[in-house]
Amino acid sequence: MNAAAPVGAGVPDRLTGFVAALRAHGLRIGTGETVDAARAVEALGLADRELLREGLAATLLHGTGQRAVFDPVFDLYFPRGVGAPQGEPAGREELRDRLAEALATGDTELLGQLAVEAVDSLGGYGSSPGSDGWSAYQTLERLRPQTLLARVRASDRAGSEAASFADRLLDDEIRRRIEVFRRQVGTEARRRVAERRGREEIARRAVAPSADRVDFLYAGRDRLAELRRTVQPLARKLATRLAARRRRAARGTIDLRRTVRGSLSTGGVPMKPVLRRRRPVRPELVLLCDVSGSVSGFSDFTMLLVQALHDQFSKVRVFAFVNRIDEVTGFLRHGTADPEGLGSRIQAEARLTGWHGSSDYGVALGEFAERYGDAVGPRTTVFVLGDARTNMSDPNLPALREIAGRARRLYWLNPEPRAQWGTGDSAAPDYAGVVDMHECRNARQLGSIVSRLLPV
Repeated sequence: MNAAAPVGAGVPDRLTGFVAALRAHGLRIGTGETVDAARAVEALGLADRELLREGLAATLLHGTGQRAVFDPVFDLYFPRGVGAPQGEPAGREELRDRLAEALATGDTELLGQLAVEAVDSLGGYGSSPGSDGWSAYQTLERLRPQTLLARVRASDRAGSEAASFADRLLDDEIRRRIEVFRRQVGTEARRRVAERRGREEIARRAVAPSADRVDFLYAGRDRLAELRRTVQPLARKLATRLAARRRRAARGTIDLRRTVRGSLSTGGVPMKPVLRRRRPVRPELVLLCDVSGSVSGFSDFTMLLVQALHDQFSKVRVFAFVNRIDEVTGFLRHGTADPEGLGSRIQAEARLTGWHGSSDYGVALGEFAERYGDAVGPRTTVFVLGDARTNMSDPNLPALREIAGRARRLYWLNPEPRAQWGTGDSAAPDYAGVVDMHECRNARQLGSIVSRLLPV
């Protein structure tokens, strides 16, 4: 496999393509930062990839959370090498033997070389010359590196008598090395595919987005856990914006009478406009959250965000529903909410279902209007969180109109793409005819919508 080229022709285009790919994933990179990155490439060269990686990260990134996007995109634009490895492909058992040795010694360079050989030998699929593509999943399924733990452990513990704390530490270290190898296989498979299909396409499609751009409906357990860790930083940012809006709103409009009176000392020229003083009152907030199925991740995240913003409101009440509705404000008391177990605790302790377990917006909205109508008043902003899929039941639009008539404002946040509204059992167009419905698919959209719609 050919070594990476030295700094020279084509590097500026590669760097600008790299920056464009990062921007496409939502990373904010300005012209000045791009110029700094070019200077870093000139100073560091391309010989030491890891040194170059850290140099570009230092000039382009604003936080460690962005590394999850930066690293795989870097590996596409500044790969370990190009083309296929030289020589005959190694067999599966030979690869496993050499991999066990590399895992035992912790040889990271050898692990990277074995990842390249493993993808070339075991990861190709298709019938065209070479391969139509390369699959990290197929490579790892055939090689099964996780089954080498016992072999590596046995070779390292030769002569030892019993398991100890040090042995458990060794096991953890071996698992970490296996995980490093798995990531290297994924990197190599993406590189080989990118050489055929283009770096730009693979950077766009095969690199996982940052946590704040992951669709709530498709986020797995790991991504949801990562999302929960972004609640507090997002809440601090939103609280700062809301406080600034509240300060601006407190200034009020010009008091014409007092302004004219004050202008008498300057010959009738209003040099110092006098503003009416306002005494803005912190608003009340009510959430109605669908916690059924995949929508529950979206509702959980929004509930945690509102809980973190509780100081911005005079009163917050939260209600959860599937086909019955129950108040869950007590689960979100400040300092007591459990981000990891919030959803399961609500499902276990709140009364959310009747004789069936499917979501029914019509029944839930009707029950809220009947049982909890006093929660909504002229100072209350209400947010309904859910995909508006009624399982073909009555959407109960009169109940929603009743809630809207009592509230100061009523908004609906829908985690489904707008193109899917009205398909299948979705009653989104019907509800959108009564209230303002907004597409809210990820944490970035949620932050933008909340900062724009929350009252001051």
